[in-house]
Amino acid sequence: MGALTKTGESNKQKALLGGEQGQYLTFQLGGEMFAIGILNIKEIIEYGHLTEVPMMPEFIRGVINLRGAVVPVVDLLARFGRSRSAVSRRTCIVIIEVDHENVKQDIGVVVDAVSEVLEISDENIEPAPNFGARIRADFISGMGKINNKFVIILNVGNVLSIDDLAMLGQASQTGSVEDAN
Repeated sequence: MGALTKTGESNKQKALLGGEQGQYLTFQLGGEMFAIGILNIKEIIEYGHLTEVPMMPEFIRGVINLRGAVVPVVDLLARFGRSRSAVSRRTCIVIIEVDHENVKQDIGVVVDAVSEVLEISDENIEPAPNFGARIRADFISGMGKINNKFVIILNVGNVLSIDDLAMLGQASQTGSVEDAN
């Protein structure tokens, strides 16, 4: 538990990327295994009723009411440039806390199914590939090796960048989403 209570900017930065702690929530998305450092995870909820918001990009599924707070919900598959996720009985929303200019913002992400929390040591994490992944390279913080299989470790700060999401939202309102990418 002592490792979790360390302070300092470099330790905080490593922990936000999942580096020092080494614990990741793994989940299925489009037939692939992804992971996010658990320090970014606030909670996991059942996929429920979402309120659609007009003129949002395709990857914004809508908003949910989470204990009185409005939380936007992002479809990660659509965010990665693929088609929207199909909703099944195992589909859930992972609530992730994103820090934007020292303000914490909760964002929900739709995943096909949550798998488990795994420990991945630093020596089992390879750098993000320059090619071969079907998502933007800056969305990947590394490739974790678990039982001779790779898990894509997401860089939450880039995938759920508030500025990036806002820019894409504005571009979709003017009809030029392609220009924002």
